[in-house]
Amino acid sequence: MVRDLVPCKEGDVTRPLLVIDGDSFAHRAYHGVPKSVRRHGNRGGGAILGFANFLLRLHAQEKPRAVLVGWDTLDAPTWRHRALAGYQSGRVFDAELLDQLAVLPQFVAACGFAYAHEERLGGTAIVASGDRDAFQLASDSTTILQPVRAGEIARIGPAEVRERYGVEPKQVPDFIAIRGDPSDKIPGAAGVGPKGAASVLRRYGSLEAALGQGSFAAQAEQLRLYRSIATMDAAAPLPPLGDQTPTWGAAAVLAREWELNQLADRLAATDRSR
Repeated sequence: MVRDLVPCKEGDVTRPLLVIDGDSFAHRAYHGVPKSVRRHGNRGGGAILGFANFLLRLHAQEKPRAVLVGWDTLDAPTWRHRALAGYQSGRVFDAELLDQLAVLPQFVAACGFAYAHEERLGGTAIVASGDRDAFQLASDSTTILQPVRAGEIARIGPAEVRERYGVEPKQVPDFIAIRGDPSDKIPGAAGVGPKGAASVLRRYGSLEAALGQGSFAAQAEQLRLYRSIATMDAAAPLPPLGDQTPTWGAAAVLAREWELNQLADRLAATDRSR
């Protein structure tokens, strides 16, 4: 997903900027919606339908001033893959999921949204992602929306990060580096689990301070690499975003072209009710 947020040039900062991890929610939709949902040409449509329903629900719930959806680069390795050979290894995606991921940015654009840090302007941001790396963004001005189970989303702020991990949001990359991340195939420090990682950070404050005191001497460079991989890039080039007006009607036309008629009806109804 998009690795950090940049400030907009102008906008209504009384309403939040909504940032969505597109791949995270498309994957959840693909595995949660029946494969019998088809679009034009007998192609898969479940991931599109599920993602669209989530987007509509979240937009109605949060009433954001603008929406930015981030997507992974599936056809080219990132610097993280080059730096750590096993990073995210073993992931195999169904052809129908890849087909829908390829067209979902078109749907997002049809909705009038951008295909991302508001805090500097005194505004707020909401980051929707199933990736717990995003917990490092939690602050008084940025809330993480994490899917828990069907129909339920947890709101994560600094207090929830402390409750879950025993560390501050800014310590999350260090925590991941020490504990490891099985989903991304980051090994972590040998023999150290979540409680041990949190204990190290409570004692020393940071991975670098722990290394400076002689901890993990044999793994120091690997742990620094793991921390850099787990750290979201604040310098990522992203567009400034002014306030947006959703174009649900245009999205309905696209959904109708794909023969996802129930989705098209819902989008059209949403457009009429504005």
